[in-house]
Amino acid sequence: MLLLLLAACGGGAAAETAVPPTPTLSPQLAQGQKVFVAHCGACHSTAAGTVIVGPSLAGIATRGSERVDGFDARTYIYSSVMQPGDYVVEGFDNLMPKDLAKKLTGEELDAVVAYLLAQL
Repeated sequence: MLLLLLAACGGGAAAETAVPPTPTLSPQLAQGQKVFVAHCGACHSTAAGTVIVGPSLAGIATRGSERVDGFDARTYIYSSVMQPGDYVVEGFDNLMPKDLAKKLTGEELDAVVAYLLAQL
């Protein structure tokens, strides 16, 4: 009887080891992820500590607000795309494409910024 009660309440080892489902991205974040993969992912990672060519963008939502006085993370990311040579991270060369902002539509730029802000 006790076993049935535990099973009905979700008790037991199986409940403790269940992996939570991966959250579904909003349409804007899904678009931002696609833009990131197409235009940014060859040089930047979203995994902490993983450097490809440019700095990892993991945690940019937090670190971005600390990079330039007077900028929140959103402003920093937009500025880094629109004027990539202005805020080069120490230890990295200025290799960001200078025409990236011209290649993206306003919607794509908004989407990739939203996606990066979701990288906590």
